[in-house]
Amino acid sequence: MMINTTQVSYFTLAGYFDTGRVTYLCFVIILTLYMFIIVSNVLLIVVICMNRSLHEPMYMFLCSLFVNELYGSTGLFPSLLIQILSDVHTVSAPLCLLQVFCVHSYGAVEYLNLAIMSYDRYLAICYPLQYNTCMTSKKIVILTAITWLYPCFAMVVLLSLTSPLQLCGNIINKVYCDTHSVVKLACSDTIVINMYGLLATFSTIFGALLFILYTYMKILLVCFSGSDQTRQKAVSTCTPHLASILNFSFGASFEILQSRFNMNNVPNMLRIFLSVYFLTCQPLFNPVMYGLKMKKIRNICKRLILNAEL
Repeated sequence: MMINTTQVSYFTLAGYFDTGRVTYLCFVIILTLYMFIIVSNVLLIVVICMNRSLHEPMYMFLCSLFVNELYGSTGLFPSLLIQILSDVHTVSAPLCLLQVFCVHSYGAVEYLNLAIMSYDRYLAICYPLQYNTCMTSKKIVILTAITWLYPCFAMVVLLSLTSPLQLCGNIINKVYCDTHSVVKLACSDTIVINMYGLLATFSTIFGALLFILYTYMKILLVCFSGSDQTRQKAVSTCTPHLASILNFSFGASFEILQSRFNMNNVPNMLRIFLSVYFLTCQPLFNPVMYGLKMKKIRNICKRLILNAEL
C-alpha cells in the first residue's frame, strides 16, 4: 500500500470558522487585548528597571516574568489578527515551526520562572537573616539564565526531530501551531519524538510544580509557627504568586489534555477558547494582579499616573 508523503510547505489552520459580520469586531477586541498586554507589561518592566528601590531579587524575577508574557503573547496575537482577516487560513511551514517554538518555550519559561519565584519567597520567609547572602546578584543571573536557556535548548532539540518528518497531511485542527498537531500528521514512526515530548513536558511542568509545592509547604509551616508579621508578609507576597500558578496551570492542563486525548465532545467554541487561554489570560492576568497586589509597584504606578495628569 502506497502512502502519499511529502515535505509540506504550508499548514491549514482548521480551527478558524466564518465569523460573518462580526469579523472586524473580533479583530478590534483581539487587537485591544494585545495592546493592553503590551502596555501593561512594558509599563511594569520599565517601572522595575528605572526604580532602584525595586532592584531586589523578587522584582527581578517579576521583570523576567513580564518579559515572558510579552514573548508568549507575541507568539500568538499577530498570527490571530492576520488569520481573522484572511479568507484562507494557512501558515507557511517555517512560520508554523517558529510559532511552535514560541508557544512551547513560553509555557516552560513561565513554569520555571514561577518555580524560581517560589524559591525566592521560601528563602525570604523561612531564612530572612540569610536571604541576602543566599540570593546574590550572581545567583539571580544564573537562575534567570537557566529559566530561559533550558526551555530554548529543549525546543531546539524537539524541532530538530520534528522538522525532517515526512507528513501525510497539512491540516491542523487549531487556531495556532503546536508540536503534537504537527507530529500527528507524520506518516512515519514518531515514538522517539513522543517520548522526548512527554519527558520534556513532565520534567519541566511537574518538576516545577513539585518544587513549588515543597516550598509552599515549608512556608506554611513557618507561617503557622511564626509571628503575625511573618504571616502578613507571606500573604502579601505569596497571594499573587499562587493566583498566577493556579491560573496558568488551569489553561496549560487543558492544552496538554487536548493535545493527548480526543476532545471532539467539547463544543468547538469552548475548545478554541480554552486552547488559547494560557496564551491570552496569563499575560493579561499577571500585570494586573502584581500591579494591584504588590505595594511598592502599586505606589510607584500611582505616582507616575498622578505626575502624568499634572
